Amino acid sequence: MWQTYKRRMRRHRLLVGAAQLLILVITLVIWEVAADRYWVNPMLTSRPSDIWQTLLRLGASGSLQRHVATTLWETLAGFVAGMGLGLGVAVALWWWPTLARVLDPYLVVLNALPKIALGPIFYIWLGDRWSVYGMAIAIAIIVTVVMLHSGFGEVEPNQILVMRAFGATRWQILRKVILPGSLPTLMATLKVNIGLTLVGVIVGEFLSARAGLGYLIIYGGQVFQMELVMTSVVILAAISAVLYLAVTWLERLVSRLLHLPVRN
Repeated sequence: MWQTYKRRMRRHRLLVGAAQLLILVITLVIWEVAADRYWVNPMLTSRPSDIWQTLLRLGASGSLQRHVATTLWETLAGFVAGMGLGLGVAVALWWWPTLARVLDPYLVVLNALPKIALGPIFYIWLGDRWSVYGMAIAIAIIVTVVMLHSGFGEVEPNQILVMRAFGATRWQILRKVILPGSLPTLMATLKVNIGLTLVGVIVGEFLSARAGLGYLIIYGGQVFQMELVMTSVVILAAISAVLYLAVTWLERLVSRLLHLPVRN
């Protein structure tokens, strides 16, 4: 019975994967044919074959590796810094409930504020290099604080009462109840923030960078080389997928080690 179920699930996953691949192939074929027959203007939309040639050209010159490495490094650095700082602030808000009540309206305003408006400010304050990191961290940290602090508040209160009844300190409650109980929320925050951090990096590169995929997009638009713009967008899509899959793999690994249920 179990083997039959496993075979059925394996066939289902293969069917889903094949359907996803088929959709991608059909989209690329339609795009190529539409541009080739001028159903759309290839100067405005480019075409998959031009994107492939651009990828080869950039790879041969070495500029592709440089721009991708720049964006990846900025994204990972901003992601780690944003998650670390956000976790620290969320813990502080849980530790001092009065501080949380005081800062709550400010967090709401900062969360609703369009972060792109901070780009010119960061450029003036931090310069053309560090402003990219500033944008990435600004986008990630507020979401981290809001989601994690909310997750801390949803931990089963009876567990906290039991710990207090046995004389546990606040630090012991945080370490043994709050943080383990908030792991699903932490994993969800990782998934959200990896994409948001990449958005922040690209916005920062739009404004001030001299390297990176955001710089390539702006440069391609300025010189009207749509194949360069579309190539950068395709690479960004691939990077987003890889980063999301990496976080999903991390979630499954942590869930397996701690014997937590894995969400599909």
